[in-house]
Amino acid sequence: MPPVESIVEPVRESVSECVGNTPVVALRRLFPDPDAEVIAKLELLNPGGSMKDRSARHIVETGLREGSISPGGRLIESSSGNFGIALAIAARVYDLCFTCVVDPKTTRANVAILRGLGADVEIVCERDHFGGYLHSRIRRVEELLASTPGAIWVNQYANDRNWEAYYHGTGAELSEQLVHPPGYLFAAVSTTGSILGCSRRLRERFPGLRVIAVDAVGSVIFGAPAGPRELPGIGSSREPELCRPEEIDQVVHVDDVDAALGCRALLTAEGIFAGGSTGAVVSAIVRTLPDLPRPCRIVAIFADRGDRYLDLVYDDDWLAAARARRATACR
Repeated sequence: MPPVESIVEPVRESVSECVGNTPVVALRRLFPDPDAEVIAKLELLNPGGSMKDRSARHIVETGLREGSISPGGRLIESSSGNFGIALAIAARVYDLCFTCVVDPKTTRANVAILRGLGADVEIVCERDHFGGYLHSRIRRVEELLASTPGAIWVNQYANDRNWEAYYHGTGAELSEQLVHPPGYLFAAVSTTGSILGCSRRLRERFPGLRVIAVDAVGSVIFGAPAGPRELPGIGSSREPELCRPEEIDQVVHVDDVDAALGCRALLTAEGIFAGGSTGAVVSAIVRTLPDLPRPCRIVAIFADRGDRYLDLVYDDDWLAAARARRATACR
């Protein structure tokens, strides 16, 4: 037995060091076709509950190292939930202050978590000209910056460190985990940072990869008309500065109802408790799979877990209301 002094305990210095190294799992129960393999990267197993842990950690650590974020400084960001929670965790670990600007669509669970982590939460209730809240949230961020000397706007929609986090993180891990080449990458979009970071890294090893963006019905990211959307974490009412449509091979739009049904099917078949954007990815694969050549291999990004969506996609009354809204819109 080696002396005690030579044994290195696998103890992490902070929860930030637990981010990443998420597993991949085959979805053979949900997709039993032997000629169509679907593999999921379980980013929902990050400690903060979503893949946004990666971008928050990378942005904060790089900013502190390079001096763009000052020790003890204040971060300000507009977020529908997951990125805000990830930033709040990073702020706790690195002794920073954090103000998160949210809106009424942010789930009660997310607001409670943000406040529990010590973030200052600003709730914007005025809708913007698209009928959503994103532009109103950004206006509030600009007001806070003007009145808070030294504060930093993280701006995940335009921050290159966003996609870099997934290039060096999720994408790099997948390039090692996937021995056999995938033909398709399915990922939900909002800022487009994660899909671009992952696809850029994966295409270095698998140049034939086709990239399928899963967007929300009512999102304007890829030029579709604006419309009402209820689920946080997918879609946007503005085109992100990071967005590069030429790097996307196909866009599949999924509405709230189909996203909820995707979540429920995934939970029933695979026991994976995931959030709304993951349900949208599942729905997009179900819709697209019949048209794909055989054999085919798909890798999907499962962005966040489902406990923050109990009042949304897992609530029968909410789903009934979403079905009614869809029926009205189709008339």
